[in-house]
Order: sequence, then structure tokens, then C-alpha cells
Amino acid sequence: MKLLRVGTAGAERPALLDADGVLRDLSGVVADIDGTLLADDAALTRVRAAADGGELPALEAAGVRIGPPLGRIGKVVCIGLNYHDHARETGAEPPAEPVVFLKAADTVIGPNDTVLVPRGSVKTDWEVELAVVIGRTARYLDSAADALAHVAGYAVAHDVSEREFQIERGGTWDKGKNCETFNPLGPWLVTADEVRDPQDLALRLWVNGELKQDGTTAEQIFPVGEVVRYVSHFMALYPGDVINTGTPAGVAMGHPDPKPYLRAGDVVELEITGLGRQRQQLGRA
Repeated sequence: MKLLRVGTAGAERPALLDADGVLRDLSGVVADIDGTLLADDAALTRVRAAADGGELPALEAAGVRIGPPLGRIGKVVCIGLNYHDHARETGAEPPAEPVVFLKAADTVIGPNDTVLVPRGSVKTDWEVELAVVIGRTARYLDSAADALAHVAGYAVAHDVSEREFQIERGGTWDKGKNCETFNPLGPWLVTADEVRDPQDLALRLWVNGELKQDGTTAEQIFPVGEVVRYVSHFMALYPGDVINTGTPAGVAMGHPDPKPYLRAGDVVELEITGLGRQRQQLGRA
């Protein structure tokens, strides 16, 4: 299933994109697309039955805002330097273990909402990423296969980053990762049964129409199952938590000088095979 949330920010309603590309209203079946729904097999079965039975009313898609496909996100866990080609372009050694950091859940916005360049920023960068959404509580998982069984679905994430704040201002990466609007998510949450192999997905990102990133999850240093297993040994993962699994080569930081960092007015578009497409225009904070 392709689950999404539509409407004004803070007042989104649950919806579903059917096999014919028609937007369907789920508000008569479930209250929201969130961790509570993803952990409830009976509720998900009702959603599937309603979709298959043609019971869901169509929604007018023209002009409707698409919000983040997941409400009430508990936490956003991020994995740094998780692509061989990205490590090479930045001159970094591939890490021996996953690099883990957190983004606040309030950085999450809709896939086409405005991304704000922070005040004083001169190094705002782009990162297309595969987001993993947790569907079952995960603690101390034993294997990558078990970890994948805890995944509810996948989505496109844009891990926007401010490199000066992240690298040059001291401390951890948090200052360059948690600026307002720095995690567009969606357009859809695609349930795990529709993703045959999370290690065989193409990721692409364009800036002002120019292709900047053209990668594949096959380049991940730590595959999705291993990432989820590993993280579960350091924190509990709950239904509705999100893991951003890293970005391939092609970020602005990896370009020769002068590096083409983002400015207000720029347009970023990104997509992952089968998971949909985002488009953001940059504004000023």
C-alpha cells in the first residue's frame, strides 16, 4: 500500500493512493497514519480490505497539500557515511560501525513544503536518503533478517544539512542537522511488502534541474537490515520511529570549490524507485 496524509499542516487526513493512482480518503477507516496504526495488524487489514473492496471515497488531488506520510513520529535516527561512493567523495574512511546521530521529529515536513536556509548559512547541502519506518518494537535484535521483519515500510527522505554548523562549529553534528524544515519526508509510506529488495533502489536528486545524485542502495556500507539490527542495540525502536539510512555520492560538500551549496530560490527535486518524488523550493529562515 501507498499510505499518505493530505491537508494543511497540522490538520492532515489519512489517505491511500490506489493501484490506479487515485487518491482515496482513509479517514472513515483509521484516525491517522502513525505508529499506532502500523503496530495494529487488524487495523492494517481493515485498510487493505477497504482498498480492495472499492469502499474508499476518492479525494480531489489537484492543489491538495501532501504532508509527511507519518504522524506523531517518535524519533528520527540517522546513519552517516553509509555509502561507499559518498565516503570516497568526501575522503573519509568507511566506518567500521554505523555512524549514528539523531534528528528531532519536528524537523519533518511534507515532501513539497518550503525548506528554509538558516540565517547566516552559506553551506546548506542536500542529501537524498531511503527512510525506514519501524512497525514493531525492536530491542536487541539478533539478525538482519529479524530486523527487516520489524520494518513497516519505506519513504523518501531529504536529510538537509548545514555543513559549517555540522563540521566547523564544534561539538556533534546536531547543529547542522536539526535546523527548521531540514527533513522533508514522503510523499508516501510504501508498505514493506511492496519493496522487493531495499538494497536495489535507485536514488536521484536534482538541483535547479541538474542531476546531482544518481546512486543505488546497493552501495550502502551497512544494509537496511543491519542498520536496524545495530541501532536496536543502542536504543529501543518503536512503531512510527524513522531511520534515515544515509546518502550516496553527489552532495555539494563533495564537489570541487566553489562548492554549489543551496541558496534561497533554488529548487531541489528527489526520488527513489517506487517511493515517489519530492520537490522543494528553498526559502529564507
